[in-house]
Amino acid sequence: MLFLAITIAISFTSCCKNTQKETNETAQNTESESVGLRIAYVEFDSLLNQYQLYKDYEEVLTRKGTDIQNTLAQKQRKLESSAIALQRKYENNGFQTRDELEKAQKGLQQQELELQQLATKLQNEFNEEQLRINQEARDSIQNFLKIYNQTKKYDYVMIKAGDNFLVANPKYNITNDIVTGLNKRYNAKK
Repeated sequence: MLFLAITIAISFTSCCKNTQKETNETAQNTESESVGLRIAYVEFDSLLNQYQLYKDYEEVLTRKGTDIQNTLAQKQRKLESSAIALQRKYENNGFQTRDELEKAQKGLQQQELELQQLATKLQNEFNEEQLRINQEARDSIQNFLKIYNQTKKYDYVMIKAGDNFLVANPKYNITNDIVTGLNKRYNAKK
């Protein structure tokens, strides 16, 4: 009986040592994997401010937005002029019949509706252009990062925007490399 108890105790001790050894090996593997994990980040604000493609697209969108505003302002002034003319004609008893007045009012309402439809159409076109530009810029960055990462071998390249990182070690900031490479490639295509 004593022999059986000693055998069980030895087996249990041996088993615990093996389990502890396996646990230590697993911890070491996990530790070496996390130590070997390569992560870098790119500061989004700097990317927007320094990547020439973004600057060019911002210019395009600004011009397009200004053109839309000018077009709508011109149409709005024309509509207001028509409304003022209609009001004056009404005040000066310039309409011969009630039908004539209603026809002029309907014409003015039609101009207002057309202006609203034009504003919606131009805003939709602007939004589509903005989406297209954003997608093109995103594709450009992602394609560049794939090429860049063939030699750098990062496991993750993250975007740091505002304060979404609580702590970020500056030695993992690859923003300048990315911006330089993107601008070099973009200017070569121009």
